[in-house]
Amino acid sequence: MLREIEYFLNGKIKEECGVFGVFNIKEASKIVYYGLHSLQHRGQEGCGIGTFNKDVVERVRGEGLVTEIFTKENLEKLKGNMGIGHVRYSTSGGGGIENTQPFLIKSHRGNFLVSHNGNIINGDILKRELELEGSIFNSTSDSEIIGHLIQREEGIFIERVKKALNKLEGAFSIIILTEDTMYGIRDKNGLRPLSLGKLNGGFLLSSESSAFDIVGGKYLRFLEPGEILQIKKEEISSEKYRKDTQNKMCAMEYIYFSRPDSNINNLNVHSIRRKSGEILAQESFVEGDIVIGVPDSSLSSAMGYSDKSGITYEMGLIKNRYVGRTFIKPTQEERERGVRMKLSGLESIIRDKKVILVDDSIVRGTTSKYIVSILRECGAKEVHVRIGSAPITSPCFYGVDTSTRKELISNRLNEEKLCEYIGADSLKFLSIDGMEKAFGKNLCLACFTGEYPTEVYGLLGGDNE
Repeated sequence: MLREIEYFLNGKIKEECGVFGVFNIKEASKIVYYGLHSLQHRGQEGCGIGTFNKDVVERVRGEGLVTEIFTKENLEKLKGNMGIGHVRYSTSGGGGIENTQPFLIKSHRGNFLVSHNGNIINGDILKRELELEGSIFNSTSDSEIIGHLIQREEGIFIERVKKALNKLEGAFSIIILTEDTMYGIRDKNGLRPLSLGKLNGGFLLSSESSAFDIVGGKYLRFLEPGEILQIKKEEISSEKYRKDTQNKMCAMEYIYFSRPDSNINNLNVHSIRRKSGEILAQESFVEGDIVIGVPDSSLSSAMGYSDKSGITYEMGLIKNRYVGRTFIKPTQEERERGVRMKLSGLESIIRDKKVILVDDSIVRGTTSKYIVSILRECGAKEVHVRIGSAPITSPCFYGVDTSTRKELISNRLNEEKLCEYIGADSLKFLSIDGMEKAFGKNLCLACFTGEYPTEVYGLLGGDNE
């Protein structure tokens, strides 16, 4: 789905965050920079890089895009052969430079850096406990809690990390860097992705495996749920920090968040999105002249729908990648004008055609309504909307910005009423069974089913209903 529209019309899910780590590679900060650039789709609010050069730690952080924050000068300040980075979209704690990662934890026992993707759902409880014990927080992000918990524990560093992790509930992939070791960690439920790669005798960690290709590295493997990977010198060791694990990868990683050239749980994202489009065509075929997808994450599904239905695939919507971030415009009229600059229809392709529009999801409905209107203005005879996922009816507490049921349009409107709202001639969603056929059964489907893989600590009460 068009990555910028969410900011303008609040119609789509926003990205999560991305983490990237480099160990034992010359000029590590430059490798981290390119890694973060390839993960930019996962967060555009802020970014940062931290490095260790022996016992000297340096950081550069800022609010904005990777290309806006980092320069040749400040990258040269980040010396050493190991570093970690982060691109951020705030799901907990809000924005601001103080919430931009990686976090630096200073201590007489040794400094360390933390980058975190996900959401600690018992974070408020843990933070209150830590504050009562004397901890002082410099941010409002739940990610800082991880560092404080590690500081409070006893034992050697890895033992302190494991004890801290066993107090966390929620979704997370974490990279921790000390002066001589890098750690990669996934939550016990396997909700957030983290991959291991190799480059020039050193090692890489990334939220998405596609980032390894960008920096010239090689993908080695996907980390397991509940795994803590320790990289020290030229050696790697691995262990589970707890035994009660389950593999519940967030379904939206497959559907929307991840790049099509990434591999998740050893499944290529493009291939399984294409498969979901084929299943969607089987479940909800409709006569049409052309199939088009919404750039970017829906293109693979649209190809699959075309393959199975035999209806011609066309590029009917064009995304302009070189327009500034117009979400800062002060009025709704200007925001909508900004969207028109970013997404346009090809009238010569669309006019007088029965269009099958394939999209990845509908969250609040406003974006879908807008895109249907673009196709109408381009002269579409009919617009049939097909969605490559089930209706989103429940809030997510694991790092996606759907925190209340009332903001989810499929929780309020049935398929027929929603079709009328977005102005389509027909609307059909992929079934839960279809999602599992495409993506596998090891999924977190909480936002589609309301069945959560963890305790939600009362978050479903009050405004979340």
